[in-house]
Amino acid sequence: MSNSDTRVPGFLGRALSFELSAVQQYLTHARLAEGWGLTGAASRLRQEAQQETGHADRIVARMLALGMAPNASFLRPVVTGQDLMALLRANWRLEAEIVRLYEQAYNHCARSRDPDGLAFFGELLREEQEHARELEGWLNDLSEPNEARRPGSVVTGR
Repeated sequence: MSNSDTRVPGFLGRALSFELSAVQQYLTHARLAEGWGLTGAASRLRQEAQQETGHADRIVARMLALGMAPNASFLRPVVTGQDLMALLRANWRLEAEIVRLYEQAYNHCARSRDPDGLAFFGELLREEQEHARELEGWLNDLSEPNEARRPGSVVTGR
């Protein structure tokens, strides 16, 4: 398998950078939540990291299939916060950026009539859109009781 489209490698490289950045951020947030006594949230954040690792693995496989050496050239610094709400907001912003990248890649593959790229980025786009909606729901669930925002309060993840 090969791809002569010069933009696809760029999309894949940025996607790998985003996904690995998300893994780093979710693992950091899991440790922070655990330190605040939010074991349910920590567990859920670790699950999020595993999902993002799965995405990174699929991107690496796609890059290798296209004859490219995987190269995540830019890992974003982790954004931290003082409470779970701040962490989730940071995660939602990162997910929104990932969704935008996948939308661009998907639309590019549609315009260039690349059915394999369209299917690949389309699946990642759907999964990340769902992930962003889940994060938004978690944020909404936490926004009601003020007690849930304090470090050390008992908040369980879904």
